Formats: sequence, structure tokens, C-alpha cells
Amino acid sequence: MLPLLSLSVACTSDTATDSAPLIGAWRSRIEVETGAFAEIADLEFMYVFNAGGTLTESSNYDGAPPVPPAYGVWRRIAPNEFEARFEFFSTAPSGVEAFIKGAGWPPSGRGVFTERIEVSADARTFTSTIRYEMFGLRDEPLEGSGTASGAGVRIGF
Repeated sequence: MLPLLSLSVACTSDTATDSAPLIGAWRSRIEVETGAFAEIADLEFMYVFNAGGTLTESSNYDGAPPVPPAYGVWRRIAPNEFEARFEFFSTAPSGVEAFIKGAGWPPSGRGVFTERIEVSADARTFTSTIRYEMFGLRDEPLEGSGTASGAGVRIGF
């Protein structure tokens, strides 16, 4: 009888979004205010916030120039408020000769995003403020750092 009772409790317990409303997959429209990305008018991010406090982010501009997804961490800072920090590698075009030989987009540094996220009471949307910083290959700060804001929607069925 005890195993059946345990199964019943497990099936009726809160979902992950009830206990941590950020966990899951999201799509966010980003409005860049300042910095190197300010000219981009249609930037979007896709996120997956994992229960263990890690995240993966990708944008609709990952191919221009080619860069891999961003990886990072997140934490709760207040009820329905979170902070995320994620990083990506940047690339820069090489010369024509190098491009022909297959080394067309070598590493040029990295970017760091710090995002403050406020999830709505129903955990279906969020708003955010973003600060991003750009660094060169030797971790030196580069020009182009800036700010942005986001408006996210949970991905679901």
C-alpha cells in the first residue's frame, strides 16, 4: 500500500514550474539599447533553464558571424526574480587565403551576458534587463559592451 501512496503523491505534486518558475524552455525578443549589437532590430534568444542551475542560450544570429550557443548558470534572487550569467565565444573573419584553406572564422574572444529576469505570476512570460560585455582573446575588455531588455514567452504545448 505504501508504494501506491508514494506514486499517488508523486503524480499530484507540483510541477517544476511551480517550484522554480524559470525552469524550462523560453523564447525572448531582445531590444538592444547600447553597444555593438544596437543595430540589430530583430534579435531573439532561445533559452533552456535546467533544474540544476545551468542554462543554454542560442540566438537567431548565431550564424552571423558563426558562433556556438552560449552556456551559463542561473539563480533565484527573490520570488519570481532570477539572475542569469552566460558566455559565448566570438569569431572574426580571416583573410581570403585562410578562408579558402578552411580557417574562415577563427576565435576572436568571448561575450558575457548578465540578465535579471522577472517571471510573471503564471510563469508563462518574463521581462528582463541585460548587460553584455565583450572580451578579446587575452580576456582584455573590448569596445562594444552594452545593455538590452528582453520579453520572453515559455515554449510549451
